[in-house]
Amino acid sequence: MKTSINSRLLKSISLSFLIAFAAFSPAQAVEKDKFRIAWTIYVGWMPWDYGANAGIVKKWADKYGIEIEVVQINDYIESINQYTAGQFDACTMTNMDALTIPAAGGLDSTALIVGDFSNGNDGIVLKGKSDLADIKGQQVNLVELSVSHYLLARGLDTVGLSERDLTVVNTSDADMVAVYTTPDVTAVVTWNPLLSEIMAMPNSNKVFDSSQIPGEIIDMTVVNTETLNDNPKFAKALVGAWYEIMANMSGDNETGVEARTMMAKASGTDLAGYESQLASTKMFYAAQDAADFVNSDKLVETMKLVSKFSFDHGILGEGAESPDFIGMAFPGGKSFGDQNNLKLRFDSSYMTMAAEGKL
Repeated sequence: MKTSINSRLLKSISLSFLIAFAAFSPAQAVEKDKFRIAWTIYVGWMPWDYGANAGIVKKWADKYGIEIEVVQINDYIESINQYTAGQFDACTMTNMDALTIPAAGGLDSTALIVGDFSNGNDGIVLKGKSDLADIKGQQVNLVELSVSHYLLARGLDTVGLSERDLTVVNTSDADMVAVYTTPDVTAVVTWNPLLSEIMAMPNSNKVFDSSQIPGEIIDMTVVNTETLNDNPKFAKALVGAWYEIMANMSGDNETGVEARTMMAKASGTDLAGYESQLASTKMFYAAQDAADFVNSDKLVETMKLVSKFSFDHGILGEGAESPDFIGMAFPGGKSFGDQNNLKLRFDSSYMTMAAEGKL
């Protein structure tokens, strides 16, 4: 089933690689009328494909006299790398990846649209055991330095354990289901649809999932900050299109069913399969709900947790001397980290405009 198997993967990016990207990044954004957004297959990002094919993106681009090309990239990390290198003006990514790839690479980026957060799409599974504390002493198969790794760390915190109490075994997402069927593998951390496949097997018990850390694994549309500042019409067109798509897909009417069916087909599943993924995803269909989420103090605390995890695992950049190495800015003047190295921003203003009908 062609879903987001590769689209939640986080890889460590070396400093030299990031420097190479920075060399190709445009020195200064300017006002322009043609833009590109990259996306990869994942339940929360399929709306961009639907919006492009249904003409909604073009409708909003035409309103502001611009052109927006919506481009699918088969490899998730590669899409972010290309965005970081300046080949795209916007890109879909998680909050962790936004911090550890473009921001860590020196590209000032803004989370323009917060579309959803994982609400059960990611989970820890034990074979034959039913309590998370039973994971102590086990080998745990997961994609290292991914949101699965982050979920494990957060889960261990809840039972007074740490990674020192177990052994992490780096396992390809493509191999996860097959590996789990072997007798020696007794603990895995993974995401849907792999999670659902594993949970359907005998003696499988989900002992922790992302619904227990709501709002921490966030899926976003991120824009180059300089491009955003020079081209607010691009942001207005993107946000306007997004919430028209949200209105369409969230309905129980014929339009909603048609929209979700198109997204299901494009992601390699059927309507039931796609709606099952939506059920474990907290979609912000309403712009005000998304804006409220971004305006909340909880988001700041979440990003502090993500920054600490990233620093502890050496993926905040080789020059990082502490978890606050990269500065982040939030609505209402809130901030975290080194404001002299401000590289990641969360902006609710355009979502608020959408909520107020001002786009």
